[in-house]
Amino acid sequence: MSRLRILAVLGCVLVASAAAAQEYPTKAIRLIIPFGPGGTTDILGRVIGERLTARWGQQVVIDNRPGAGGNIAAEQTVRSPADGYTLFLGSMGTQSINVSIYSKLAFDPLKDFAPISLVANSANLLLVHPSIPVRNVRQFIQLAKTKPGRLSYSTSGSGSFNHMSAELFQLLAHVGMIHIPYKSGSQALTAVVSGEADLIFQTIPAALPFMESGRLRALAVCSNERHPLFPQLPTASESGLPGFEINTWYGILAPAGTPRAVVVKLNEAIVQIVNANRKRFLELGVDPVSNTPEQFSALVVADLNKWAKVAKAARIRAD
Repeated sequence: MSRLRILAVLGCVLVASAAAAQEYPTKAIRLIIPFGPGGTTDILGRVIGERLTARWGQQVVIDNRPGAGGNIAAEQTVRSPADGYTLFLGSMGTQSINVSIYSKLAFDPLKDFAPISLVANSANLLLVHPSIPVRNVRQFIQLAKTKPGRLSYSTSGSGSFNHMSAELFQLLAHVGMIHIPYKSGSQALTAVVSGEADLIFQTIPAALPFMESGRLRALAVCSNERHPLFPQLPTASESGLPGFEINTWYGILAPAGTPRAVVVKLNEAIVQIVNANRKRFLELGVDPVSNTPEQFSALVVADLNKWAKVAKAARIRAD
């Protein structure tokens, strides 16, 4: 094939792709959520879905696919047609942690996804049962050192973000605690509320009702700055553990190979929705954040490296 003919074919492909993006969407869009109803990911997905439906007049169908730390939903996404009609609300766990703790994944978090944009960050909180006689991180570390292997922390399973957070905490604080895994985040929270476990790392939206009712005590917010919802609550760095920062992020992705023009159109829509709904996101306890596909991809890579080190040091496997 001559060079001119190749250029002509490529030109036709680009024109067709641009035309398809202009028309997109022409039918319902499926948004796959890797966890069950009621959690932070599900809540965010429904807000985004409602706004996209209103924007384009095409229904965004929420498809909850919990299981295997989000791997079932991620695998379902990458096996779907790369046409923009299947989207995925991924998180730090599905995109940056799981590859280090599961020996066999049916997807590659970098090669098999087309990042669209972040939608939110949720600062994690270090929470304890009110009966634990401490008021800050420094006091908790001192207590843990006087009771090695006796204090416990609950998680939503091996390799979950709250498990990895607790393992990083133990590595930095030089303490040892008992891991009590549960099948879901709600069960893990309930365990601390009931006193079955002493500590949990959890996102603000999930923890807020228990904090407001006094059934959980927050010792610190695990971010580099205090959170506007709790200006009196110190960061972990301020209250006894310098350098300890954990933010759980959430973002929209599509299967790899989704036309660039569709990715750009989706990105523009997501960015505008996030910016227009900042108050709603803050009310939910998450920080509205958006970025470019390239910036999102760079974040995934950076966190892949971070959590790989934690998984190796703590010898964490979820298989």
